[in-house]
Amino acid sequence: MINSVRNTVLAICNKNNYGYISPSDFNLFAKQAQMDMFEDYFYQYNYQINKVNAHTTGSSYANLAENLLEVIDSFSMFAALVNSGTNQYTLPADFYYINRLQYNNLDVEKVSESKLLNLTNSLLTAPTTEWPAYVVRENTAYIFPDTITGAVIDCQYVKYPLDPKWTYVTLLNGEPQFDQTSADYQDFELPSSDEPMLVVKILQYAGISIRETEVVNAMTTMEANENQQEQ
Repeated sequence: MINSVRNTVLAICNKNNYGYISPSDFNLFAKQAQMDMFEDYFYQYNYQINKVNAHTTGSSYANLAENLLEVIDSFSMFAALVNSGTNQYTLPADFYYINRLQYNNLDVEKVSESKLLNLTNSLLTAPTTEWPAYVVRENTAYIFPDTITGAVIDCQYVKYPLDPKWTYVTLLNGEPQFDQTSADYQDFELPSSDEPMLVVKILQYAGISIRETEVVNAMTTMEANENQQEQ
């Protein structure tokens, strides 16, 4: 998909004499565009869930919440966390959101730092091996009670998408030619249905880079129209 997106972006830029986008710039814009859309899935999913709860959405193909969940689930991963210290477990380097931790097939409750303090200060509510809890601090999960250490902690999480990279070989006349056999080639990890919006977002960033207000305004309008149709 990445080559199709780039060809479309360049065609639009060339048609309107907006200038050339180098492969390195395109890859930067593509990375940001993909992250924008990836993070928007979660906002859109929450919005659609609210519509489902309010009985203002359809079913089957019209159930956008279910469709979005399928996309988000495509980034779901499982890992056994590595113990890095007393009750400390290093989270996967590519985690975006921790969905579930399990200890001895028991769900470990995620709590905030303030709630953890309240829990641990009470004999009645303090975490136990039967009712464990955890907090996340940077890239580490702290499991409580702190007697839980050295155990296997199973993690189900949503990972970040891999950075897209359009790779190429340079021809004799200097024109780059797409080469997906390159070791560092990486396509978008988004559904093919998102290709039009990827084009729009990349053109937005390209317009900012080349200081073409017309491009930015046109693409912003197209994005707004796409978002309105999704709602």
